[in-house]
Amino acid sequence: MVEVAEVDSEAPSRSVIERAARIIKEGGLVIYPTETVYGLAADARSDEGVARVFEAKSRPLENPISVAVSSLEMAGEAGEISSRAGRLFREFMPGPLSIIVKARSSLSKLLSAGTGKIGIRFPDHLAAQKLIEEFGEPITSTSANISGRPAPFTAQDALDQLGDHVDFAIDSGSVRICRPSTVVDATGEELEIVREGPISVEKLKAALDRPRE
Repeated sequence: MVEVAEVDSEAPSRSVIERAARIIKEGGLVIYPTETVYGLAADARSDEGVARVFEAKSRPLENPISVAVSSLEMAGEAGEISSRAGRLFREFMPGPLSIIVKARSSLSKLLSAGTGKIGIRFPDHLAAQKLIEEFGEPITSTSANISGRPAPFTAQDALDQLGDHVDFAIDSGSVRICRPSTVVDATGEELEIVREGPISVEKLKAALDRPRE
């Protein structure tokens, strides 16, 4: 049976975070909280780890998977952060936004599903941030559910769907926002809204239209 560890969302246990990071380094899968949904973490550089994520979720290999980072610097190691993407990152991250940019070769190519692009997210949840910092590299950022089924807003929601496929779960109670992140593609001439979520199109455009200081 999968091991579940409860943590305080404002002060997550260091020992729990260290154990979760160690499991990811060993090729395992970890359910973890964000402010929007519970996510499924694997080493974003590992083809084997990423393949396990696709398998656990019954997700088609042609559907890309994003990554989660804990800083703008780490985001730059995962993808090519353009001036526009950088402005959005600084304005809204950490927060419920995923920015699609050109992927770097350090990540598993399975993540981009042949597109050459990668979605990057900086979760506004201390347990997620501490996990990524402890691991030291990007982790996968995809909801911990079977593809096509409801997004998990509690650890139990995630375990009910993926419990047979994961190695560890961090439980910090119900998430705050209960809505998947906004997703934008910053690789083209114009910003493309892939999915509108907690951050509105108007706020995104206003941030980009604002004169630079």
